[in-house]
Amino acid sequence: RFTDNALRCLMFLGTTGSSVVTVGEVARRMSMSEDHLLKVVRRLVELGYVRTIRGRRGGVQLARLPGDIVIGEVVRATEDNLALVPCFEPDCRPCPLSPDCSLAASLEDAVGAFFAVLQGRTLADLIHPIPTVG
Repeated sequence: RFTDNALRCLMFLGTTGSSVVTVGEVARRMSMSEDHLLKVVRRLVELGYVRTIRGRRGGVQLARLPGDIVIGEVVRATEDNLALVPCFEPDCRPCPLSPDCSLAASLEDAVGAFFAVLQGRTLADLIHPIPTVG
């Protein structure tokens, strides 16, 4: 959920150009609480994707051009757990089906393919989608 909100926040900010928008405005457009959005924005600021502007006309805006924000990097930085099965966890007990189980290896390949696609996409692609065939 956090990653989804981070991506949607970036997308909204990307559609505003270089305009500064309030957190309240972004929260209303995203139908979420300002408190939750503040956590998302705080993380995006730490990662260098968003900057905050203080003062009477303050708010938030993208800190990078949309074409410079790689979606795979955003997902990796905001998603705290990509462990699809317990055997991906570092403190997992040995699999009772091992060595005959190939589920973990298959899922690892799938996650790799997932990120390979996202590494080829930027925020600009999400704001102005590239037409696909098929």
